[in-house]
Amino acid sequence: MRIDRGLSGVWAFVRGAPGTYVWLGILFVTTVALHHMSPEFEQHFLRQRSTNIHELSRNPVRVLVASAMWIDGGHWVPYAFLFTVFHAPVERWLGTVRWLVVCGLAHVLASLISEAMLLAAIRKGVAPYAAVDTLDIGVSYALAGVIAVLGYRIAVPWRVVYLSAVLVVFVLPLAAGATFTDFGHFVSVLLGLACYPLVRGRGKAWNPKETLAGYRG
Repeated sequence: MRIDRGLSGVWAFVRGAPGTYVWLGILFVTTVALHHMSPEFEQHFLRQRSTNIHELSRNPVRVLVASAMWIDGGHWVPYAFLFTVFHAPVERWLGTVRWLVVCGLAHVLASLISEAMLLAAIRKGVAPYAAVDTLDIGVSYALAGVIAVLGYRIAVPWRVVYLSAVLVVFVLPLAAGATFTDFGHFVSVLLGLACYPLVRGRGKAWNPKETLAGYRG
């Protein structure tokens, strides 16, 4: 009975975040596909689906969508954990449409802004011209945006602690010699925070103190 209740609880959680787990399922399939490619073909294949300057100048819509369907490096399990910890709670809280808006804004705008920064660096001679074909795929920009917006689900003063930790995690790489990807992650966090209008009226903020008091009771 306990096992049945546990499985029912897991299934209810998954059903409450359909977009998260459909996306995660797609990433599982594409990750398996990558493991069946040779390293040389994999890099060529992914570069054609990358949001680099070259591909964005040719078919921006195609690569902005395709780049979010692949994981560079082929490690799916860590993303399954991160999607469950961050994406699923946000989708269950905001609803699938609003969650998708946050993901889309973070993924698309951070990709465009970071590549624009890279293009400026190339034109100034700071970055090599070959950087127009830099591999830039994955779901990390959307994830960073969702991590940031989740802070609004937490009650003050815990929200301040959470968002301070998020900012530290994403600002430190900038101070240690930022890449355009590090800059993109930071932009994604700012975009997530800018999504505050989407969270208004979406229920009472979670207070960890009340949760702990309930366990003690």
